Amino acid sequence: MDIQELPKFGNLELLAKQVVEGFVTGLHRSPFHGFSVEFSEHRLYNPGESTKNIDWKLYARTDKLFVKRYEEETNLRCRFVLDISSSMYFPEITTTNKVNKLGYSVYAIASLMELLKKQRDAAGITLFNDKIIAETAIKSSNKHHKLIYAELEGAMKEQQSSLNHPTKLIEVLHQIAESTHKRSLIVIFSDLFSTETVEDLTEAFLHLKHNKHEVILFHVLDKDKEINFDFINKPTEFIDLETGRKVKVHPNEVKNNYKLKVKERIDALKLKCSQFKIDYIETDINQGVEFTLQQYLIKRSKMI
Repeated sequence: MDIQELPKFGNLELLAKQVVEGFVTGLHRSPFHGFSVEFSEHRLYNPGESTKNIDWKLYARTDKLFVKRYEEETNLRCRFVLDISSSMYFPEITTTNKVNKLGYSVYAIASLMELLKKQRDAAGITLFNDKIIAETAIKSSNKHHKLIYAELEGAMKEQQSSLNHPTKLIEVLHQIAESTHKRSLIVIFSDLFSTETVEDLTEAFLHLKHNKHEVILFHVLDKDKEINFDFINKPTEFIDLETGRKVKVHPNEVKNNYKLKVKERIDALKLKCSQFKIDYIETDINQGVEFTLQQYLIKRSKMI
């Protein structure tokens, strides 16, 4: 689904249902059809184990052996950690550009929640900038899901009052590691635009891993502007949304150095995440949220 078409749905829950319905239909037609809608109740049979729970009716339809998975086997606790600092409101919403980094992240989380509901898994959310702004428990009830949708929709409405709120992901992750007592999947959406070092970020991720949590980091960026630095070469004023600092330059004069610095930081972060088995996903807001759903399912299949 075209990312720019998502805002027209209005209601976030309805949007998420539409996205997931199309995504699941697509899975049946793709090499990923093993992650079909049945993943909420079945898993592939492993040779050598008992055959008593094989679903023979499903075998007749698919010619593959699946084992019925009971509810206690499917239960997963998932906490979404959403960066709502000022830089996440880039790019500016216009008549042609209707989705910024925050919007993409909200649509992705809402869609992931629909998958969680199908799996009978529990979800919670933490919203933060330089501190935790809102946090819910991790539950699986419909009432709780609606509470999370309301928090997400509220974050998207803060466009005008969002300036000059910096990012402090490290402190937030340490707090989450201390307060989340049961093993959970921690799914982070952030552009990582902060003065925090890769080493300090890694330490915070390791705190989560030490407490037995699994971690997926969706590094949310506008690839054209924030990685490729694709701007018209004329005097342009750039504003740091988190500090208000302004600088006026010709983009071509700083482009190569900018791209080099960004690449160095991303490469260093990828290396650290790889070393410590943290799933790092570079996520371009100009692509559909189906990419995010697919990455989540791949991660979840590894955890079962």
